[in-house]
Amino acid sequence: MTAYAIARLQDVAMGPEIVEYLEKIDATLTPYGGRYLIHGGPTEVLEGSWQGDTIMLGFPSLEQARAWYRSEAYRRILPLRTANAMGDVILVEGVEEGHRGIDILG
Repeated sequence: MTAYAIARLQDVAMGPEIVEYLEKIDATLTPYGGRYLIHGGPTEVLEGSWQGDTIMLGFPSLEQARAWYRSEAYRRILPLRTANAMGDVILVEGVEEGHRGIDILG
């Protein structure tokens, strides 16, 4: 089932290390079927407060998403981001086609 890596990044210090991270991340995604679905852009907050840039990557499965995040290639560039941005990152599994809200009630 499709899975997603979602990040909300704040206080990004746009400098040489972030540029290097951006130049190298795509190559880390390819072996795991990862692709960008959201990469920053305007956000319309409807409820609560939401600050920062939203990034969402799609993967064929939760296993592939985990394998990407834990891969040696990604772990090598991760400090380039974490030293220059604050934020939260999660992995979450998607739902089947046709899923309805009531389905979580079992």
